[in-house]
Parts: sequence; structure tokens; C-alpha cells
Amino acid sequence: TGYSGSTRMAATSMFKPLLPPALLIVLAGTMMAGFLSTQQRSTSLSSSLIARSSRASFISGPTSVRKGLLSTTAAFGLFGGSDASAVKAQYPIVGDEGIMSQKEHGTNTKPVQLDLRYGCDRKVADKICSFNRHYAEHSGYFRVTKWLSEVDKTKETTYYDSVTGKPLFIAPKGRTFDEFLRESEAHGWPSFRDEEVVWENVRCLRDGECVSVDGTHLGHNLPDRSGNRYCINLVSVAGHPTI
Repeated sequence: TGYSGSTRMAATSMFKPLLPPALLIVLAGTMMAGFLSTQQRSTSLSSSLIARSSRASFISGPTSVRKGLLSTTAAFGLFGGSDASAVKAQYPIVGDEGIMSQKEHGTNTKPVQLDLRYGCDRKVADKICSFNRHYAEHSGYFRVTKWLSEVDKTKETTYYDSVTGKPLFIAPKGRTFDEFLRESEAHGWPSFRDEEVVWENVRCLRDGECVSVDGTHLGHNLPDRSGNRYCINLVSVAGHPTI
């Protein structure tokens, strides 16, 4: 009330917006949308980089890294994990390279058994089991043996080390024989899963080679979408039990 007319006009002009209110609202909304979009892209990029890094470590990293990542993801349920996933993360059990050191008979202390099951060739078996680290019986070899005619398709079968006679695999477990056979035929060799391995007597080396604890070469772990898949030579697991 004590201001002159000119003073009141000046004071009013100081707080008069430079742009119409409607336009200010539009500009504010545009700026906010741009900010949120930038933040979203940044978050998405970070997540993508983390995911790529994790996948790279899992696929190409050393076994200890792969096992650690599996355990971590299972524990926190990052991939919808459960207690079963956590249990699976502990396999394969990694063995020391010293298992396959040279002994009295190649990587074993003695030759393969004289009369192998399923009519497996003893000469081929001895070479693959004790004097070999990388090669295998030819794909589909089990089809030319007596395996399919002799194996009991109605129950689990134990497969024994062709040298020591120790149990190495028991299959099928958690699936039918037809499912086990279908997978084996698709890959060319008997294909076992984690729960079908007798881990007391089996190890995997860091390069994926699957061996017995006594030095018998068995095959390789070739994981697929379902998990670890142990691709095994029939001649290596055609022994008779010694106990």
C-alpha cells in the first residue's frame, strides 16, 4: 500500500515469466523425458556389459571361474535357480593332471580286462583307455557292439572301468532308457549326465577330459543347454565289476 504505481509495475515485471506457462510446461516435460531416456540407456548398457562379461567368464574362463559363477548365480537365483541348481553347480569334480601321469602301462598300472562286456574290442579299448588323451572310438561304435542287445532297458545299468572294474556310471537316472539312447545316438557316444556319474571314481580335468581316478581315459565333458554332458567311449566303461 505504500508503493507508487510505477514501483508496483516494476516489482510485478521482475516476476513476470519470459515464456507463456503452457510452453514452459511442454519444455519441462521434454527435458524430463530426455533425462529419463538417457538414464535408461545408461542402465541398459551397464546391464548388457555386465551380462556379456559374465557370459565370457562362464564360457571361456578357467574351470574355477566357471564353477564360481555357477555357484553364485544358483545361490542368488539369478537364472531362476533353486536348491537343485545349487547342487548341480558343484559338478564336474575337477581332478589334478597328475591322475594321468605315466605309470607301468601308459596312464594305468595294468592293461584292460581280458573279456570286456558287450563284445568291445580289447585292442581298441587298451589303446583308448591307457595310451590316449584326445582320441575316441569312432562315432556310433556302440551300434556295432552287443550293447543294445544285451543291456537291460527296463532298469539302471552300472558301467565299470575297463581296467579296474570300478563303477563309473549308472544310467539311466531321471529319464528313460529311450531318452538316454536318443541322446547318445544324436551325439555318437554314450552320453551321461551329472546324476549318472559315480563321482567317487570319476574326475574331469581342466580341459574337459573325463577320466577315472586311476588313470583311465573315458571321454570328454561337452556341456549343452541341459548342463554337463559326459561323452564317453563304450570301450572305456565295458569292464566287469571286480568287487
